[in-house]
Amino acid sequence: MAIIPYQTGDLVFAAEDIFNDGGVPGIEAQGLIAAAGSRGVIIDSGVAAMDDSREVYLVRFESGPEAILGNPVGCLPEELTQDPVLAA
Repeated sequence: MAIIPYQTGDLVFAAEDIFNDGGVPGIEAQGLIAAAGSRGVIIDSGVAAMDDSREVYLVRFESGPEAILGNPVGCLPEELTQDPVLAA
């Protein structure tokens, strides 16, 4: 599967459950950040601090019945998709 380079403002979905690796304040370590299929928006991109060959996207996922955008979280390209069917 080819990784698609996402752009700021792109709508994406969590391709799998995304858990806190300890880097997201306010969520316990290994706590669920976004369930597979959760909708989000790309707000920025960059590279991983420990491996500058790995692209990372900052994503704000919707949460709750009001679909409020949560705090930005770093996601690897393989954790994201633009295909809602694959995300379901």
